[in-house]
Amino acid sequence: MAKKLSDVMAQLPPERRAKIEARVQALIAENMTLQDMRKARKLTQESMAELLGIRQDSVSRLEKRADLLLSTLRSYVKAMANFSRYVEKSTSDLTPQPPSLQGKGEKSKPLSL
Repeated sequence: MAKKLSDVMAQLPPERRAKIEARVQALIAENMTLQDMRKARKLTQESMAELLGIRQDSVSRLEKRADLLLSTLRSYVKAMANFSRYVEKSTSDLTPQPPSLQGKGEKSKPLSL
């Protein structure tokens, strides 16, 4: 029969439980959530939803999930990476344009995932 973690932990000495809990907290602190990654890129859920081609509420649910498919994670990270490359490229090419050409550039193409 399977044992519950709480039962196993209850049988351990208090020092050992404290050490395990400290390690758990350290591991949790090391991991970035999808929300952390999105915020680090200064993206909102709305902008992330647009990049992924889904609705904002779906991004919210996705960020709360503990069990993502690798393909979902890959799409999420790839969308952020593509956005970052797009921003870096567009800000690195800030050559001044004559007033007659300002605002007449090509429309940006949507990002493909």
